[in-house]
Amino acid sequence: MYSLPSRKIPLKAALVALFLTCATALASNNPVGFQVSTLADPNNERSLEMVVWYPSATTATPKVIDDNPVFFSDLAVRDAPPAVGEHPLVVLSHGFGGNWGNQVWLASALARQGFIVAAVNHPGTTSKDRSAHAAAQLWQRPVDIRRAIDAVLAQPNQFGTVQPARIAVVGHSLGGWTALEVAGARFDPERFTQDCKVHSQLAPCAVYQQMNPGSIPAAQAQLAADLSDKRVTAIVSLDLGLSRGFTDQSLAALPVPTLVIAAGVPSVELPAELESADLVKRLPAAATRYVEIGDATHFSFMAVCKPGGEALIEESSPGDGMICRDGEGARPREVIQQQVTSLIVEFLIR
Repeated sequence: MYSLPSRKIPLKAALVALFLTCATALASNNPVGFQVSTLADPNNERSLEMVVWYPSATTATPKVIDDNPVFFSDLAVRDAPPAVGEHPLVVLSHGFGGNWGNQVWLASALARQGFIVAAVNHPGTTSKDRSAHAAAQLWQRPVDIRRAIDAVLAQPNQFGTVQPARIAVVGHSLGGWTALEVAGARFDPERFTQDCKVHSQLAPCAVYQQMNPGSIPAAQAQLAADLSDKRVTAIVSLDLGLSRGFTDQSLAALPVPTLVIAAGVPSVELPAELESADLVKRLPAAATRYVEIGDATHFSFMAVCKPGGEALIEESSPGDGMICRDGEGARPREVIQQQVTSLIVEFLIR
């Protein structure tokens, strides 16, 4: 476990500008393609917005993608031809109420390192679709990941050829739960419900209640089912939630290497010791790595806010401006994210 000391770094805005300048240089040296598509549902019930970043040999000038007034994004060349050769695939899963834009910083960095990176917006639990019916179908999240893998594998001319046996899933928050499910962890709704009676202060309990899977008759059986995808060979969890509902037996038998990264700033609603650290105790020790970043909060794994971004969030949703903040005296978020990216790249290459 890594625990980083808190320290103040002045001129945060200047460091952000420097970070983006470096990102521009990296994009020029290692071009990244970017595409947006819609994955149709044969039953017309759960179409998915999927985005893919991928290595490219393009000489076109990269431009900012997903630009918005709140968060910094990154650079890529839309619809660029993919680079030749085989590349490992990473699929990203966002947290509750988030979207694929939350981890642009990670996706673009991985693509520059030679990975194909796909991400989807999970219906019902994304900022772009808060349908109560879709949110209650929590078991569909791992299925969304499977559909994204299918789509990328089927289109090598679009995104590049995926290297055999090199498919990983990285998830933040509820996305971390999704990654564990894809890897073979089994969720016990009754276990989780009973645990929330003891730890009612935990944010995952409130989120689970808000999603309300119990509103659908088949929910218990669907959630307890095996939702794994045997093609996935490694997973990464970024400060996950709902882990206390996983069965001990399924975690002890998890068949893939796992990197668990936790926010180390003390939190009543999502303390590392009751989520990420507790999860690691139940995973196979030989195939699990745990890193706790002392100055990171749960939101340090989301995109960097622009100057004035926090105020804009508060204006539309009072109290939610906290997503722009990191720990007291923390390093700039972009520096924390550089550390996270390095940890993930090292883990996936190994």
